Amino acid sequence: QVQLVESGGGLVQAGGSLRLSCAASGSIFRLNVMGWYRQAPGKQRELVAAITSGGGSNYADSVKGRFTVSRDNAKNTVDLQMNSLKPEDTAVYYCNLKTVTPMMTYWGKGTLVTVSS
Repeated sequence: QVQLVESGGGLVQAGGSLRLSCAASGSIFRLNVMGWYRQAPGKQRELVAAITSGGGSNYADSVKGRFTVSRDNAKNTVDLQMNSLKPEDTAVYYCNLKTVTPMMTYWGKGTLVTVSS
């Protein structure tokens, strides 16, 4: 069983920075994609950023140039550095892990990020 544990959420003023971290434990297959999703009140969960085990990454248009996703394959961790935060970034952020073979998806419990104006 795979477990994902997030840390690093909190309250920050607009323009500030936060760093989220996620540690995965359990039986993790080598080929996978780790990333971050977020869900704001009354909205659907959306992809923020993802990174493959090979290092390829993609971002939501709304965070390009402000957020950076990184991972440590040896430690099975994924981080999200968030800079120039805006009030519209306020949401619960969820760590996500997708494995290729077998095709499985795992979620963390989420960490709240609140950006005040």
